[in-house]
Amino acid sequence: ELDDASAHYLLSLLYRKGEGVEKDEEKEVYHLVEAAIGGHPDARFDLAVNEGENERYDRSIKHFIIAANLGHVGSIQMLKECYKNGFVSKEDFAAALRAHQAAVDATKSPQREAASIARAAIRALELE
Repeated sequence: ELDDASAHYLLSLLYRKGEGVEKDEEKEVYHLVEAAIGGHPDARFDLAVNEGENERYDRSIKHFIIAANLGHVGSIQMLKECYKNGFVSKEDFAAALRAHQAAVDATKSPQREAASIARAAIRALELE
């Protein structure tokens, strides 16, 4: 079952692509914002991209930082580029890296690691 943030994110994708609904950028952004508020990292990343495309770079960077803090890898890559080009301070980039690593570490558990090993073993058996 989808949570509200995931449902809003999926709706934003439908409105972006015009799948099953008429393309509508305003509704797309509305659902992205709702998903981002709900903590959806991909929605936050997409908002960052949207803000950048609309030349609102300060807002874009803030969205990338929030997405990175939620563990979004693409946001870290974008912040790295922004740092290289002088748009993000060393302190802000370092803080985003620390928060990103903390988010990634928080998702690790012995159960997840065991499940990952089990999936790899199943895949290996399927290839035989």
